Amino acid sequence: MRFFLDSAKLDEIDKAYKCYGIDGVTTNPKHIMNSGKEFMVAITDIANWIKDNHLEGMDKFPVSVEINPHLETAEEIIQQAKKISALCENFVIKIPCNLEGVKAAKLLEEQGVRTNVTLVFSPSQAIQAGRIHAKFVSPFLGWKENSGEDTYAYMAQLVNIYKEKGYETEIIAAAVRNGKQIADMAELGCDIVTAGLSVYEESFKHPFTNYGLGVFCDAWDHTKGN
Repeated sequence: MRFFLDSAKLDEIDKAYKCYGIDGVTTNPKHIMNSGKEFMVAITDIANWIKDNHLEGMDKFPVSVEINPHLETAEEIIQQAKKISALCENFVIKIPCNLEGVKAAKLLEEQGVRTNVTLVFSPSQAIQAGRIHAKFVSPFLGWKENSGEDTYAYMAQLVNIYKEKGYETEIIAAAVRNGKQIADMAELGCDIVTAGLSVYEESFKHPFTNYGLGVFCDAWDHTKGN
């Protein structure tokens, strides 16, 4: 299972890639806002970082870029999607899973522009993303779980449907909030999880690791010759 980073901050992207081997990036308008940059500046900086690190190519390091969420028609979405995707071969265009969005995603995929159907909250929405051969589908975990829903059962059903139907669309478990969700999604067979840098770093920790290290340090210090 691959790890993608939820961020548009270059320092986080650089650290996540160089320290933890992150496999890609997902952005949304909130991430862009938190970067403190204008939209075009933020995504151009990411494109330049990709070049600087010799990661050109969607298969090497995909970056999902969410375009203007105010766009209401498929025609408007397609127009901006083509403009943004042309900036960098790594860019995958995030499109909301509503009627105009899936219409746009279908036409874009037919024209060679790869898409990530996002804001998916039901298996039936995810089925359509697979049917139109989107590059990625992004079912959300965090928001559903905050509302008391069983995200494990939800994702298990979705993964099983994709396996049964043979959809090539890759499943990104999105809005992942903790290490348990990461492990659950790996067990279910999700292709990718995407989370913030702090979520990953917390998931790499365990109090017994620190405890054990303390025990071993004490033993080392009391060993003759050390």
